[in-house]
Amino acid sequence: MHIVNDKLITFIDPSDIEPEAMQQLKNTASLPFIYHHVAAMPDCHFGMGATVGSVIATKGTIMPAAVGVDIGCGMIAVKTKFKASELPDDLKSIRVGLERRVPLGAGGRNSKMTDTALKRAENLLRRAKDYYSELDKKWDLALGSLGSGNHFIEICLDENDQVWCVLHSGSRGIGNKLAQMHIKTAQKLMEDYFISLPDQDLAYLIENTPEFRAYIEDLLWAQDFALFNREEMMDRAMTELSYTMYGENGHQHEIELERINCHHNFTQLENHMGQNVWITRKGAIQMRKGQLGVIPGSMGTRSYVVSGLENVASFHSAPHGAGRRMSRKKARESFSVEDLIEQTKGVECRKDAALLDEIPAAYKDIDQVMENSKELVEIKHVLRQIVNVKGS
Repeated sequence: MHIVNDKLITFIDPSDIEPEAMQQLKNTASLPFIYHHVAAMPDCHFGMGATVGSVIATKGTIMPAAVGVDIGCGMIAVKTKFKASELPDDLKSIRVGLERRVPLGAGGRNSKMTDTALKRAENLLRRAKDYYSELDKKWDLALGSLGSGNHFIEICLDENDQVWCVLHSGSRGIGNKLAQMHIKTAQKLMEDYFISLPDQDLAYLIENTPEFRAYIEDLLWAQDFALFNREEMMDRAMTELSYTMYGENGHQHEIELERINCHHNFTQLENHMGQNVWITRKGAIQMRKGQLGVIPGSMGTRSYVVSGLENVASFHSAPHGAGRRMSRKKARESFSVEDLIEQTKGVECRKDAALLDEIPAAYKDIDQVMENSKELVEIKHVLRQIVNVKGS
């Protein structure tokens, strides 16, 4: 742990944080409603709104742009009963099967609702506001879809060659549009009240106001959408494994031994150091004592299943992944398809130009991130990928 000043603590050497991200952290930490300090995670890097990999405790306020536009984005992992030796030699068939069952890409959505997706969508529909369908007419058909960018589905092996399925996704288009709506509301309020900020993306909403209450309702709904979305996709992945391993549907329950589902872009009310405060984790997972979470690497590298150490200075948090070390544009300019093929050797995945911005070298070293996380988590399992599915 490194103390930068009385309002900023980092779990990475401050000299290893890019200058733009450090200034962003200092800007956030300088706000008068910050409770105690801002905690920067070992994977932190410059982001829109607030630094990715930051934990922000606030009294009486929330900054919608600090939560970000992919509300509820996070991880889900399932430990299966299978060993590596039981998998088919042709792993491409699993990848293609997953790509067929789960809509991929930025605009990907289902053509119709599956029975399991319908049950989850009904839960969300009961709580949906009228304006949700105005923002995204087909938001319900996105339930069970992956998206693009760094979202993925993976088949992995742990240190005992046990087969895991790991998945990363969030609240899709509807979460993005709800977030943008409330970010604009917060920014307009700052204008109306002549409140000057070091960055307009630090615009905030004040507790017990209509705008704050509206945001919290939409935020909690979008976080549930994200959680249900991951659950739905994981159920489909288990169905694919049922057909792969047994040649028929219906074996999902016996396949699955353990399931972990955790957000890493979210806000909730928590008690820390004797105070009830809003904790915004932008690119960070909650890690209470013994709580299980997933910290993924980039495609072609390792991922980690971890248990929390309830570190007080981190507000019981840990990093959310490897974190980018260069922009998508720079990655596309710096690497070739041949580089992607080399860096994903041994992983059954697409190896084409559309995924160059996701090349492992565009991300930080996940092992170094984990080395810097020793105060935050205990490593339970180390996962190595053998199948990776991404949308473009």
